[in-house]
Amino acid sequence: MNVSVTDLKKNYERLSVDFDLWKGEADAQAYIPDMVEMLKEKGFAHYDEGALVVDVAEETDKKEIPPCMILKSDGAALYDTTDLATLVEREKLYDPDQVIYVVDKRQELHFVQVFRCAKKTGIVKPETELTFLGFGTMNGKDGKPFKTREGGVMRLENLIREIDDEMYKKIMDNRTVEEEDARRTAEEVGLAAIKYGDLSNQASKDYIFDVDRFTSFEGNTGPYILYTIVRIKSILKKYAENGGVFDGTIRPAENDAEKSLMLQVVKFNEVIDNVYKETAPHKLCAYIYDLANDFNKFYHETKILAEEDEEKKKGYLALLTLAKKVLETCIDLLGFTAPERM
Repeated sequence: MNVSVTDLKKNYERLSVDFDLWKGEADAQAYIPDMVEMLKEKGFAHYDEGALVVDVAEETDKKEIPPCMILKSDGAALYDTTDLATLVEREKLYDPDQVIYVVDKRQELHFVQVFRCAKKTGIVKPETELTFLGFGTMNGKDGKPFKTREGGVMRLENLIREIDDEMYKKIMDNRTVEEEDARRTAEEVGLAAIKYGDLSNQASKDYIFDVDRFTSFEGNTGPYILYTIVRIKSILKKYAENGGVFDGTIRPAENDAEKSLMLQVVKFNEVIDNVYKETAPHKLCAYIYDLANDFNKFYHETKILAEEDEEKKKGYLALLTLAKKVLETCIDLLGFTAPERM
């Protein structure tokens, strides 16, 4: 177990992910005996063909929902048992308002049974929100689960390396970054490529993992979003280096492209609220892609630093500063950052 966890932590660290708790199925074992006794004593569980079960079917069900099996006929515990015992532990230690399960979507029936059993038996309070967030599979270009060239399942560390190498190659081809910075920048952009590529898909849908598409600087990709942020940073930096100072006041829109960018920026609060309520990071990705597109349209149609009217220029830069802040907040929520240069 220690070997496994050490390796997992190493990979998660490369993805800038860490957990407050590292708990396994075995941690719930201690809660099983008392839970089983409670289910028997209170009359929730009964024996069916030797197995101890709790009925969870409801009159409104359109399809059959089998009983939640607590113990097999030989007395052995099952996933139902340990998942319920985990809820007993969570209630006791944390008293949560909501528990979100991010699991393969094919496990949905199992969690319908567990959630109903937990509510029916009082393992969790009636108002505790139990949410199942099922995810699809990551497939190769052939539409089948992602494999290596040798035919085995792709290991996460190899996937990260492959993306980083591809980003390094592209950055060196562009020659926009010094060689010693290129590897670090490639890792930062590679992380965005992986995370954005995954999170931009609706969680429950299978998707094609295409290294070439995910690492592209064009289209709905992580590198495109980062490139947009870096472009804004570059404009603001150039203005500051030339002694420019602005007060952050956004002026009325001068053209349609500027107006579109403004309207996109002010959607931020509404989008975040919706993403949170629906536990839907793909909607955040869709928003920043639209925002990046609106900025780039404005950039191509407007003379920003070359604008002779100083007040107008300051208004443009205030809008760019706000767009950058929104984009950086969004990618921070998605778990990646933007370099200074690309």
